[in-house]
Amino acid sequence: MTAEFSSKKCLGNEIVKLQGAAMLAKSHRLLRKLSRVESNFFLPVTTIGSSARRFLPVAFYSTRDPNQPPTEYCEGGNGIRKVPLAKNLANLLEESSNSPDKAGQESYCGVERSEKIALAKNLASLVQESYEVSNKKSKQKTCVEIKRFLEMRIKKKVKAQYRNGKYQGLMMKVIADPNTLKDAYDCIRLTSNVDLASDGDNLPFLSIAEELADGKFDVGANTYSLRTRGPKVKKEELVLPELKLRVVQEAIRIVLEVVYRPYFSRISHGLRSNRDHWSALKYIRKEIPDPDWWFTLPINKNLDDCILGKLLSTMEDKIEDPVLCGIIKDMFKARVINIEFGSFPKGHGLPQEGVLSPILMNIYLDLFDREVYKMSMHYETSYTVRSEEQKSHSKLRGWFRKQISGSSLQQHDSGKDSGVRVHCCRFMDEIFFAFSGSKEVALTFKSEIEGFLKNSLYLEVDDQADILASNDPRGVKFLGTLIRRRMKETPALRAVHKLKDKVKIFAEQKQESWDAGALRIGKKWLAHGLKKVKESEIKHLADSSSILHQISYYRRSGMKTDHWYKVLLKIWMQHVNAKSAGNEEKLLTKLVVEPALPPELRDAYFEFQKRAKEYVDSETSATLALLTGSDSSPQPLSITETVVPLNILTKRLHRYGLTNREGYARPCYVLILLDQDQIIDWFTGIVHRWLRWYRGCNNFNEVKKIICDQVRMSCIRTLAVKYRIHEADIEKKFDSQLSRIPSTQDIELEEENTELISLESNFDGALMYGIQYSGLCSLSLARMVSESRPCYCFAIGCSASVSCVYTLHVMERQKFPAWKTGFSSSIHPSLHRRRIGLCKKHVKDLFLGNMSLQSIEFGAWR
Repeated sequence: MTAEFSSKKCLGNEIVKLQGAAMLAKSHRLLRKLSRVESNFFLPVTTIGSSARRFLPVAFYSTRDPNQPPTEYCEGGNGIRKVPLAKNLANLLEESSNSPDKAGQESYCGVERSEKIALAKNLASLVQESYEVSNKKSKQKTCVEIKRFLEMRIKKKVKAQYRNGKYQGLMMKVIADPNTLKDAYDCIRLTSNVDLASDGDNLPFLSIAEELADGKFDVGANTYSLRTRGPKVKKEELVLPELKLRVVQEAIRIVLEVVYRPYFSRISHGLRSNRDHWSALKYIRKEIPDPDWWFTLPINKNLDDCILGKLLSTMEDKIEDPVLCGIIKDMFKARVINIEFGSFPKGHGLPQEGVLSPILMNIYLDLFDREVYKMSMHYETSYTVRSEEQKSHSKLRGWFRKQISGSSLQQHDSGKDSGVRVHCCRFMDEIFFAFSGSKEVALTFKSEIEGFLKNSLYLEVDDQADILASNDPRGVKFLGTLIRRRMKETPALRAVHKLKDKVKIFAEQKQESWDAGALRIGKKWLAHGLKKVKESEIKHLADSSSILHQISYYRRSGMKTDHWYKVLLKIWMQHVNAKSAGNEEKLLTKLVVEPALPPELRDAYFEFQKRAKEYVDSETSATLALLTGSDSSPQPLSITETVVPLNILTKRLHRYGLTNREGYARPCYVLILLDQDQIIDWFTGIVHRWLRWYRGCNNFNEVKKIICDQVRMSCIRTLAVKYRIHEADIEKKFDSQLSRIPSTQDIELEEENTELISLESNFDGALMYGIQYSGLCSLSLARMVSESRPCYCFAIGCSASVSCVYTLHVMERQKFPAWKTGFSSSIHPSLHRRRIGLCKKHVKDLFLGNMSLQSIEFGAWR
């Protein structure tokens, strides 16, 4: 019995010691084979240290309930079931102990029942662990990745139509395909941030494809128009596409992107794949070495027959499809495509931009890009040859000689002696030029490029745009930023700036002490005056020779002391014109205290402040000359920087009701009726947009300070007014929600690994139409939805019922070129006070910048 028991125990230990990898592989094969049928098979087990093979008979039963739908599949299509199958496997191994195989009965029956159950559980846990690992590896695809996949399927169809150097039959073979229209509709739903697994609109893709193929698709019948309201408002009309036409436009956009994407030049950065405003600003900062002059070309022109004819003829060079050109022409006639050069800033996801406008504008202005290449090559080669003919050595020889002499290489590489260099950067219809060379050559180049825009492209150019020197402190306005040059700080320059900062702080401290002391003296002067008035009422303290006693007969009988003193102060304030002082502190300081001080003290203090201000405002170069050894210090270099216009940001905050005239945060009363989460999302959206747009600017720290001091405090005060609670209690009550509006320290910690500032690869202008930088609009609660008046979400592809109807507010319609400040300042006026219904999810997406106004179907109520 002892030998028999030891042999059984040894066999059980050998079974338990099976390798985990072999057990996992065999379990996977078991699951793949037995997922559909019921059968008996033997699981081979190779024992450790023995050549004999053992077989465990297992009776298989289907793990899926026939009454349940087959939804328990892992992503990836490997046929591996989820955790319930692993549990059933343990039950199967346990049941096998009751029906052992005859051939292996003698070797198998000796295993203890507890050891068999432990083996089954271990095998089941291995299957469960493998499922969890595979589930973690399968990451959810982003919206951009899914749209790229959908466009890749259409791209294969487009490439198949390339014959004899042109794309032929794109409308018949690609666009008029139900699968293409379905993929285009899914792209629109992804733009609206709608889950593709949810139920969408039941569009008849087959009938739309047949109408397009037969040429019977009516563009005008699939549009609707919105007009401005009000008797004193200028009458303007906006034509928008209905859902069927929007799907067709999206399909055409994808096809045009596939055709023209390889041909676009490097100059263009607006709403293109893997390019956006960050690539344009990065090019200006990093790849333009040392320009002498720069300027912008503000263009403006509405679409007319000349531009339309030029555009269609340009498209015919690559596409041979009269049907496609015909339907695009019909869209222009129906005014459903809005191409307005310079009318409003592009890339905000505005309704009047449309889906086709960016790609068509890039196709048209690609002619300008190619002409710039030709002209820049002509100027660079011709003027560089002339300058080199006057030199006796080559660039390489000059560089070699400078290395031997030990002179600075920076002056040689700065481009001063390399002739003319032309750099251009275009973001949609905003054009920036940087020029290295003489001003006369730069003006000649500017006049020639303006002539090409006027004569060849039929566009109007603002002639008042002047050419500026690169060292001009005013800078050039481009993409909502100021581009200017500044000297790179050397050790001597940093020392000067540090000394200036110390002097400035010291002067500010003395000013604060002076003002505080003068205010304290002024308040004592007021108290002393009240004391004298009270003494004049007491007979034994009254001075008959004082002025108060002389004018006391003007005092009415029964007038109280405080009232009489206020009358005297009012008369005095009218005499000294107190309204010009502005506030109480300045009134007491300038009109009471400072005139009474000793002249020597007052003049000495004012002279100190004057000298400190002159020193702080003095030029850095002049101050550097005062430093010892500055002649031997290296020459400071100039670098290009992009600066955020902080004064424009503060104006927008005031215009949208976040700050008062003095610049202090105030509650935003338009948002008070919204939910607390929606209010916080609205303010969070401002922060997100600024971080996305200005994350590469040089004064980004000051932008962060505005975010902390103004936006966050305005949110707190809005919630305080809504709930009628003190601001300190609001911060404690909504601490977790307010953490979504980061402070300066939070932004600095999250700049490396944060959800607010995504990687540049996630921003695809061609796929997202500028949604990431879409402007923030203001919504107010209009009414609650009742059962008698139901309403559904206006977002395209969303059929959820809504609980609230909102009113859209248009603050202004800013003309081109405009500062991009995170607000939609160019919403068409026909949308002002337009009521829309949005579910809570899409209200949050609109506030946070996950969708734009292009994704809202304003024609749901007409």
